[in-house]
Amino acid sequence: MALWVDKHRPRELMKLDYHKEQAENLKNLCQQGDFPHLMFYGPSGAGKKTRIMCLLRELYGPGVERLRNETMTFTTPSNRKIEIMTVGSNYHLEVNPSDAGIYDRVVVIDLIKQVAQTHQIDPNGQRDFKVIVLSEVDELTKDAQHALRRTMEKYVATCRIILSVNSTSRVIPAIRSRCLGIRVAAPTPSEMTSVLQAVSKRENIALPLELATRIIDKSERNLRRAILMLEACKVQQYPFTAQQDIVELDWQVFLRETANQILTEQSPAKLEKVRDRLYELLAQGVPPDVIFQGLVKELVKNCDMSIKAKTLEYATLYEHRMQNGAKHIFHLEAFVAQFMNIYKKFIADSMMMDDF
Repeated sequence: MALWVDKHRPRELMKLDYHKEQAENLKNLCQQGDFPHLMFYGPSGAGKKTRIMCLLRELYGPGVERLRNETMTFTTPSNRKIEIMTVGSNYHLEVNPSDAGIYDRVVVIDLIKQVAQTHQIDPNGQRDFKVIVLSEVDELTKDAQHALRRTMEKYVATCRIILSVNSTSRVIPAIRSRCLGIRVAAPTPSEMTSVLQAVSKRENIALPLELATRIIDKSERNLRRAILMLEACKVQQYPFTAQQDIVELDWQVFLRETANQILTEQSPAKLEKVRDRLYELLAQGVPPDVIFQGLVKELVKNCDMSIKAKTLEYATLYEHRMQNGAKHIFHLEAFVAQFMNIYKKFIADSMMMDDF
C-alpha cells in the first residue's frame, strides 16, 4: 500500500498544483530541439523530484515510469569495491553519488561513462540521448564536482545530466554555468492548503481548515512532510478534530531530548552519551546539516540571551568546518563540547553573582 505522498504525486507537468507557469516553460523546453543540462534547486520538500519525473515523462512518455532497481559496483583506485543503489528505466538513471562518501568521484566518472557508452538507446524513445538524474549534488566533494564538470562536457552527445540540489552555494561555478538553473521555491501556505485539501478529497476524508493550518506550520513549508503528517493524523484519529495532536517525527523528538540532556549536565561522561545519540541519528540517515540546525535551534531557544550570540558564532564555525570535512561526527561533537564549556561558565558566573 503506497503512502499518500507517492500515491497522489502528479505524473504530468500540466497536472502540477503550483508553479504552473514554470511547468508551462518546462513543457516548451521539452519541445525544443536542443535540450540542455538542468539544475533544479530549492528547499527540501518543495517538489524538485516531482518536476524532474514529470519532465522525463514529457520527454519519453509513460515508459519512463517502468522503474527497476539495480546495484552498480564501482572499483576505487585502491581496488576497493563500492556498491551504489540506482533506480532507472530504459531512458534514464537516478542515483545519489554522495552515498559513496569520499569515493563519490569514482562513482560520478564511472557511472556516466557506463551510461553514455554501454546503454542502448531505445529506438521507440523520442530522444537520441539518455538522462542521468543526480541527487544531492551539493553534498559531493569538490573533486567529484570537478570530475562531473569534465564528464558533462565529454559525453554531452549521448546523455544529459539533471541535477537536484538544495543549495547552489555549495555547487562549484563551473557546474552552475553549464546547467540551466530552475528554482523550485517552497509552496506558499495557501498552495499547501489546497494540496492537502485535494489529497483529503481523493481519500474521501474531511479535513478541517484549522488542522490543515497547524500541519502546515509544523511542516515548515515542506510539502512532503505535510502530506506525511496528514496521513499520520488520519492513522492516529479520524474523524479529525481541529485541535488534535499532530504526530512529530521520531528523530525530531530524539534531537530535542538530546538538546535537553546537554543543558541538564555538562561533563565528559554526558558528552560521550550525547556522541552516541548523534551517531544514532546519523546511522538512521538524518542529514548532518539537519541535525546541526535542529540542535542549534533547540539550544538557543532554551539558553540565556547573554550566551546566544556566542553559541551561534561557534555554530557557524563548526558547521563550516563540517561542510569542508569528511567525518561529520567530529564537528558535531566539537560544537557540543564548546557549547557545554560556554554554558557551564555561564552557570558558574550566575551562581557567583547570586552569592554577592
